[in-house]
Amino acid sequence: MRHKKAGKQLSRDTKHRRALLRNLVTALLEHEKIETTITKAKVIKPIAEKMITIGKGGGLHEKRRALAYIKSETVVTKLFEKIAPRFLDRAGGYIKIVRTRRRLGDSAEMAVVELIDASKKETK
Repeated sequence: MRHKKAGKQLSRDTKHRRALLRNLVTALLEHEKIETTITKAKVIKPIAEKMITIGKGGGLHEKRRALAYIKSETVVTKLFEKIAPRFLDRAGGYIKIVRTRRRLGDSAEMAVVELIDASKKETK
């Protein structure tokens, strides 16, 4: 029984799951929009929002905290210089999940995970 055990396992062991989530968060912050399964989207949403909140701090300590999770200096630089300043006046809810389709191979429900203002940026 999994009583009082929070979080999704995603059918992976701990190291594989952590690597998967780090890669998904890095891709989301790099491209500002990714497509993944709904379950993975729901798991990465709070992690990515926490990274944006860290980016809003702007100091050296916050940059090192972000680098400890993201592992790509270019993405961390983008987070601190471009993404976080867009959300300074917003208290939270930086990411939205939009259900899109069912994947052809295994019929898994897919979703697009994107930053709230990513669609506005593309139209300009």
